[in-house]
Amino acid sequence: MDAISFPAVPDMVRDFGFYIDGNWRTAGDRKTMVRSSPAVGKDVSRIALCTKADVDEAVAVARAAFSSRSWSGITGKERANVLLRAARLIRENLEELALWETLEAGKPISQSRAEIGDAAGHYEYCAGLAQTLSGESFNTHGDDMFGVVTRQPIGVVGLINPWNFPFIVLAERVPYILASGNSLVVKPSEMTSATTLLFADMLKEAGLPDGVYNVVTGTGPDVGQAIAEHMDIDMISFTGSTRTGEAILKASTSNFKKASLELGGKNPQIVFADADLDDAADGVAFGLCLNAGQCCVSGSRLIVEESIADDFRDRVIDKLSKVKVGDCFDPETQIGAIVSEQHRDKILSYVKLGVEEGATLAYGGDSVTVGEGRFIAPTLLTGVRNDMRVAREEIFGPVLSLITFKTAQEALEIANDSSYGLGASIWTKDIDKALRMMRGVHAGRTWVNTTIAGGPGQPLGGFKQSGIGREGGKMGVEEYTEVKSVHIAIGKRSPWVR
Repeated sequence: MDAISFPAVPDMVRDFGFYIDGNWRTAGDRKTMVRSSPAVGKDVSRIALCTKADVDEAVAVARAAFSSRSWSGITGKERANVLLRAARLIRENLEELALWETLEAGKPISQSRAEIGDAAGHYEYCAGLAQTLSGESFNTHGDDMFGVVTRQPIGVVGLINPWNFPFIVLAERVPYILASGNSLVVKPSEMTSATTLLFADMLKEAGLPDGVYNVVTGTGPDVGQAIAEHMDIDMISFTGSTRTGEAILKASTSNFKKASLELGGKNPQIVFADADLDDAADGVAFGLCLNAGQCCVSGSRLIVEESIADDFRDRVIDKLSKVKVGDCFDPETQIGAIVSEQHRDKILSYVKLGVEEGATLAYGGDSVTVGEGRFIAPTLLTGVRNDMRVAREEIFGPVLSLITFKTAQEALEIANDSSYGLGASIWTKDIDKALRMMRGVHAGRTWVNTTIAGGPGQPLGGFKQSGIGREGGKMGVEEYTEVKSVHIAIGKRSPWVR
């Protein structure tokens, strides 16, 4: 196929510095890294590979900003105004942000635009939370004592974000961190740093004081490790693989900092015979193909009632055959690019492994050529057992493993027979069955007759090896606070020493 022309692609590589104390820093004599767009196979951006000294400076600046009370000491209404202005600026700059999401992450432009719009909603939502965060009072200690429980910002937060959803994951963290009065040091993925950096200017324009939002770019082993180990960071928030999350958690014991981790998943889509099968097939296709399967809540295990397995397989194949793969700047495209050549090869190796383990390749399983980009067709493996590696390990690509069950209890056992517990989807029109399955499944986010849906009001996080802590919703603000219990004596003390 001939190469496609992408007029939106910049003619020159754009240099991004890093951002500390409200000012841009150039790479200087630091090493740099160039990002080749997975969508078009062309170099598009260059970032600085920051050092431990840069992290130390960013943390010191964030600490000074927190101690100065320029943000932590102002009213909830004042914070809300900044967050609302940030939301407005996100919407005003949506096209530029979406362009860089597509260039660096390889997302279809329609998905990038939707995610940027959704991100603005988190800032608007948190503007309300900034004004309603509260504690408790205890008028139960008798006439001589009054009790108060307060929530106060935890201090300096280290935020380490993934490459697959750079801006929406940032929005599921930053406004919650800011609403509760904290300062932060952010490390975006070295592969997708642009939008995190571009947002720094928007926050400054919105009125966020210098030093509250700092961005240091670079690799996980250097910058990420330095943040996780840092003695003057009070909390670490990390989104990424379970293996890296384990390393982050171990590093965080340097000063026993609080940790919030959203990690990997091997998420079940459970389909019963009494479901609306057309809706379920469409939902399964969406849950598999969103972000080319490079999604922690991707529905990668299809657990189907045996009596409809063949019929449902055909419905899913029909849906997958109509999914548009390729040109990321075509608004009709539904599956974008794979983030790197190495990751593409890893995904395809899992397809080969599944066949070697005894599964049948029912659809897809190969690369798709579109210009110089990296794409994989949505793939369905049937005849899968839950003890196969393709059913147990996170592939992080558009590969779906079909497993059958006979009873609801068996479906629940298969779904829960995993080290992960991030997301799950249940498809049935029987409300009793839906409620029993919803209660029984091990998943921090659970959907019934839909998948990967929702807004900023509800928390997100995982069970088991899918993470600890909760982001989003009221809990997402509370996560970044310390709780203080206060007892206030009233009147004269009854003497202990007489």
